[in-house]
Amino acid sequence: MDELTAEYVKRASRYSAVEAGECATEEALLKSLERPGRTTPVLVALDSRGKQLSSEGLADLVRQHLERGTQELIFAIGPADGWTAAAMARAQQTLSLGKITLPHELARVVLAEQIYRAFTILHNHPYHAGH
Repeated sequence: MDELTAEYVKRASRYSAVEAGECATEEALLKSLERPGRTTPVLVALDSRGKQLSSEGLADLVRQHLERGTQELIFAIGPADGWTAAAMARAQQTLSLGKITLPHELARVVLAEQIYRAFTILHNHPYHAGH
C-alpha cells in the first residue's frame, strides 16, 4: 500500500508539489493547520458522510483551488471513530470516497490515485479516458 501511495504521489508531483504524510492524532492535524504562512491551509476532510465527487468533480475542486492561489490543500482521511465536531468545523469541505468502508491504507491509495487522476484531467493527459 505504501509503495502504491508513493507511486501516485510521485506521478502527481510532476504537476504540482504533492506529498503524503500522517498525523498521529486529529489534534496534531488541527495544530498543523495553525502554523504561520502566507495563507491558511485548506482542509478537505474525508468522511463517509461527505459529498461524493466524480473524478472530474475532484479535478474541478483542485482547479478551483489552483485558480484561487491556495498554497496548501490538505486532504485528510478521518480517524477510525470519525472526525470530531471541531475537525468537521475546521474543514472547508467534506468529501467521501463512497458508501463503502475502506481500511485507511487502502483509502490512502485511492485518494493518491484520484489526486493524480485529477491532475491528468486538468492537463488533458490520456491517463483518464472518462469511463
